[in-house]
Amino acid sequence: MLTSLYIKNYALIDELNVEFNSGLTIITGETGAGKSILLGGLSLVLGKRADLSQVKNRDEKCIIEAGFDIATYDLKSLFLSLDLDYDVQTIIRREILPSGKSRAFVNDTPTTLESLVALSAHLIDIHSQHQTQQLIEDDYQFKVIDALADNGKNLELYKEKLMAYRSFQKSLEVLKASKADLIKEYDYNLFLTKELNEIDLETLNIRALESEYEQLNNVEVIGEKLGSSKVILSREDQGILDQLSLIKQELNRISGFGKVYEDLLERVSSVTIELDDIVTELDNLEALLSSDPQELERISLKLQVVNNLLQKHSVLEVDELIKIKEALESKISNTESLDDSIAEKEKEISNLKEELNQLAIELSKQRKAIIPVLTNKLETMLSDLGMPNAKFKIELMPLDSFSANGKDSLQFLFTANKGSGFNALKKAASGGELSRIMLTIKSVLSEYMQLPSIMFDEIDTGVSGEISNKMGAIMKQMSGRMQVFSITHLPQIAAKGDSHFKVFKIDTNDMTHTQLKRLDEEERIVEIAQMLGGVEITESAMTHAKQLLN
Repeated sequence: MLTSLYIKNYALIDELNVEFNSGLTIITGETGAGKSILLGGLSLVLGKRADLSQVKNRDEKCIIEAGFDIATYDLKSLFLSLDLDYDVQTIIRREILPSGKSRAFVNDTPTTLESLVALSAHLIDIHSQHQTQQLIEDDYQFKVIDALADNGKNLELYKEKLMAYRSFQKSLEVLKASKADLIKEYDYNLFLTKELNEIDLETLNIRALESEYEQLNNVEVIGEKLGSSKVILSREDQGILDQLSLIKQELNRISGFGKVYEDLLERVSSVTIELDDIVTELDNLEALLSSDPQELERISLKLQVVNNLLQKHSVLEVDELIKIKEALESKISNTESLDDSIAEKEKEISNLKEELNQLAIELSKQRKAIIPVLTNKLETMLSDLGMPNAKFKIELMPLDSFSANGKDSLQFLFTANKGSGFNALKKAASGGELSRIMLTIKSVLSEYMQLPSIMFDEIDTGVSGEISNKMGAIMKQMSGRMQVFSITHLPQIAAKGDSHFKVFKIDTNDMTHTQLKRLDEEERIVEIAQMLGGVEITESAMTHAKQLLN
């Protein structure tokens, strides 16, 4: 419930600090006294956009702060989801700075207007002529029916499963679209993979293959050069080996003359041994050398295929071809496994659809059972409010598809007069009738669910006498279950309040200021007497006021 309201530097308000109690709180005041200013300040706390033109003194910041007792509201999870500090005595503050910027705080934690709106919807409901239009909206009508039908848990479960159902449907659409795209590429990917698999890329050593090709392609040149190299090394009398033998003989004669000559002889001996090995290697290579045109052709074709693949896939290395092949195989595998994924997703959707249908049936069953109860309550209360011929026909019709509220469409049909046909609320009820209907609905709702504090802004417009007395009685009855505020011009309603505040203007130093005052018992009598008879208070008005208060 709203426990306090502090307003500073807003519109015609210099500074206002007021505390509220539970029960029915009445707010009265002459037209233009500033009741709309009070509502405007409270609306800022509830998330309305700020406007610098609303600031009284633009050199100073404007502050609106409201305190709420939320001990019984079960809002811890909401605070957590909004990343706000929870406190049973919650304070919401709005500030409008001279620059025009505004800031919002919940329990001194900075927050956004979006979070403020989400939170305030659970704290206070300001009922105005605009809000009366909710009556003609499907979502609000379902809210009324489902509250009476005790559909809360089933509806919450239904909405969770509907969200999952729609998410799965989107996933299925994505899978089918992916399959359609992949199928277009499937045959081509198969062809490319087959082409790459024809070459054993994993064991292919292209450098060795190129080397083997060069050897086979140049066998004659290689043989000629091997032979000439042998001749140079071992030709009799003129070969390098014979020449080295002569050098060894010469050095052998002087090797005993010093270590340096001995070392030099050893080096020539080593070279001779190495050259002997080279001659042997030349003999071996020459013996192994052979011409193989068929093998040459095979290697040439293999190299040509590999080079064509490298060029085709715009890469330089065989390792890159292997990666391309693996990617193609993955695409093929995904295409082939998509059918399984699609079948699995369709099964999940089918199961969810069955669960949704069962929940929708249960929701509809509960709604049908409660409609006569709601109709009777509304018609009885409206009869007391001066609409004895008011009749409701609440139609619940099945839908072929799932909606946010199940598989029902809902329509509140209404007639206010005998002999008139039923019509949609927006066509059949006047503004004043809609206000009375909204009051009765709010009253019925308060019997079935925990409602936030409610502020009725002149909901009694257009009624008087005994009807206003009945409207006041309804608000009084509601205030036993929740905190109710009523901004009213009618003394019959004002007299029903547990507490009474008056909004008024005063002029000081050529300035007009709006103030709010809690009235004591005597002041209430005077205020209600003025509401009854005008500024000139008569004895009969005072007597009548006392009677109303008693």
